[in-house]
Amino acid sequence: MIDIGFIGLGTMGRPMAAHLQAAGHRLFLHDVAPVAPELLAGGGVACKSGREVAQEADAVIIMVPDTPHVEAVLFGKDGVAEGLSKGKIVVDMSSISPLATKVFAKKIEALGADYLDAPVSGGEVGAKAASLTIMVGGPARAFNTMKPVFERMGKNVTHVGGNGDGQTTKVANQIIVALTIEAVGEALLFASKAGADPALVRQALMGGFAASRILEVHGERMVTRNFNPGFRIALHQKDLNLALEGARALGISLPGTALAQQLFSSCTAHGGEAWDHSALVRALEMMADHAIAAG
Repeated sequence: MIDIGFIGLGTMGRPMAAHLQAAGHRLFLHDVAPVAPELLAGGGVACKSGREVAQEADAVIIMVPDTPHVEAVLFGKDGVAEGLSKGKIVVDMSSISPLATKVFAKKIEALGADYLDAPVSGGEVGAKAASLTIMVGGPARAFNTMKPVFERMGKNVTHVGGNGDGQTTKVANQIIVALTIEAVGEALLFASKAGADPALVRQALMGGFAASRILEVHGERMVTRNFNPGFRIALHQKDLNLALEGARALGISLPGTALAQQLFSSCTAHGGEAWDHSALVRALEMMADHAIAAG
């Protein structure tokens, strides 16, 4: 069983690492904050740097917020790149720029290691339940080695192509999620303003063609007014920025994505960058001067 390095042990990374530990992998751990006591109690080894993690582990998993963070982890002082040797695997499970990913992959491959971009969908709930969707780009040999590891953290693991394709798939996922949140918000706002009980409307819609995981989970959040973050608006804005930047580079228009980004921006203007992304509905509510509430 391969030894795993894990860098980035926050909301998502900590439960993901715990699943690998429970499966019997020896873990070498590094984070900007102290490593969680439960991971150390389970046999995890705290490392002082990414370089040390890479020296000790067979494969290094990175789970940090954004492109600059991944670059710093890989290529900063005492970074992962300094500790790599031939045959090792670097796996970035963060959600970052597909273009930057391709650059990072080439630099890592020049050191004799393989690189996989493997962003996830499913949020904190999926991380804790080991039910994440994992979209993987990179060489097939590295994917085949890491697939059993991925399957300890997720239930839908797909090799979608070469380096960068995993991140492209995640950007596409975030477009769908944002627009579906917006659609669910509009529907429940309409129902509530019209005098219907949005909780019962949601329940009825769950049995029809409009049913979706977002209607189920985020629709409930909208009705119960629970916007404690599972996935923060600021992070979804980051992902939609990647989509819109990519669209400009490709010369295409993504009008729905741009609208969703503007609604998120309205939320952040009202202090909501740390709200759960289901709180996009609050931007719609402010325009309507009406908040969804169960009848």
